[in-house]
Amino acid sequence: MLSIIKLHDYVKLFSLVVLLVLVGASTAAFGEEELIGSDEYRISCLSCHGVGGKGDGPMAQYLTIKPTDLTQLAKNNGGQYPDIKAGSYPFLRVFQIIDGRTEVAGHGDRPMPVWGSRFQIIDQGPPGTHEREIRARILELVYYIQSIQED
Repeated sequence: MLSIIKLHDYVKLFSLVVLLVLVGASTAAFGEEELIGSDEYRISCLSCHGVGGKGDGPMAQYLTIKPTDLTQLAKNNGGQYPDIKAGSYPFLRVFQIIDGRTEVAGHGDRPMPVWGSRFQIIDQGPPGTHEREIRARILELVYYIQSIQED
């Protein structure tokens, strides 16, 4: 009887350790994803939009078109097709601005946006590999911008 109780305690302890490892791994993965988005922002957006996304980066003073305050995108969203409610984060629109499908005057011509080829889908290597990497990079950036929205 004593050995069965000890075995039961070991199973519970093992289960607890596995649970803690899984929670730690998911927290680390979430932190890593957040870091990827913030790194993308730092590399491609910070110089114009600033550290906090307010449009006050070091290059902003030299631009003829003031950079958008990225923290106000949800607040300033008046709603759009299809079924995006006013005041919600315009996820798809932000994605399409970054990938070049939606033009923004301050970002330059679509063939060569201000950030160069960092977010342009160019066929290189095995079919679709480069495209997946670029789309993942854009997605992390869009999620990061979503995380800095203010009320």
